[in-house]
Amino acid sequence: MMKLKISVLTLLLIVSFARCSKSETITGDKTIKTFTNPVWDGADPWMVKQGNDYIYCYSVNNSIVLSKSQKMTQKGELKNIWTAPATGWNRSCVWAPEIHFISNRWYVYYAAGVSGPPFIHQRTGVLRSKTEDVFSDYEDMGVLYTGDNPADPSTNVWAIDMTIIEHKNKLYAIWSGWIKQETTDATQQHLYISEMENPYTMKGKRVKLSSPVESWETGGPLNLNEGPEILKNGDKVFVVYSCRESWLVEYRQGMLQLINPDGNLLDQANWKKSGPVFQGNSQVYGVGHCSFVKSPDNTEDWIIYHSKKSTTSGWERNVRMQPFTWNSDETPNFGNPQPVGKALNIPSGQAK
Repeated sequence: MMKLKISVLTLLLIVSFARCSKSETITGDKTIKTFTNPVWDGADPWMVKQGNDYIYCYSVNNSIVLSKSQKMTQKGELKNIWTAPATGWNRSCVWAPEIHFISNRWYVYYAAGVSGPPFIHQRTGVLRSKTEDVFSDYEDMGVLYTGDNPADPSTNVWAIDMTIIEHKNKLYAIWSGWIKQETTDATQQHLYISEMENPYTMKGKRVKLSSPVESWETGGPLNLNEGPEILKNGDKVFVVYSCRESWLVEYRQGMLQLINPDGNLLDQANWKKSGPVFQGNSQVYGVGHCSFVKSPDNTEDWIIYHSKKSTTSGWERNVRMQPFTWNSDETPNFGNPQPVGKALNIPSGQAK
């Protein structure tokens, strides 16, 4: 993310499994399994549930790695599905991959560039699985156009943190980008949306959805809108996104809500902003870039997010998870981020 972030994650991440702390609590004649945050090192966590499996997607050393597990709180079988090429637009700075299952194929959206720092070359690329098996081989579908003149690919503009939403039989991409290409990465970021022709081709021009203008998303050295993620509740549609600076304790979550689900997603006026909806406290610093999954038995909603390891400026982060509830108006209530070491019940339905 404004990721002057590329702290070197070690290959230990690829070969290690669960790093969460687990314990048992005896209540009457019941034994309740618990875990504590953080569950593992890393940033920009993307987890999706497919059947009984939790697919966790992350980047390490310019590669994209997948984990498949039936336990939310533990990584399972691991596979490196893609490594950046030695040459080309995407040879470095691989950030924040997400994996989505669309029309019986898996698609991975990731940010990369030719070099950095400065991180001024970031664009968004797409990988596609060759079969419906998440561990199948993947083919590089190229770079997505995220500028204002689709007829001229040379006018492409900086873009990271792309996510996908399927709504009313249409496919859309939402991402964080710049208004125009710049020569410095100290550039304000905005959220954009575009309809897609297919999972690897944009359709038409981008539309700006959000800029950092509210008091709770401004005030720092570089105000950002990034890390957009989709959350649905019935016919309610939300975009939960990160704002402020990713390297500071003030990093937090804002939210856009689609006002009319039958209306135009490309109309900025059809989205209502609120926030902050999830932010750090005296024990948890700089919460950001989340994803959402159901518990194994589908009775609970969980937020997966990262936070800073300390109050020191920088990108040393780890991954956490906790359940959340819904308000009476059907908006999410994320509560407060739980501190390190606090025992949380394992997700409902997860094997003991």
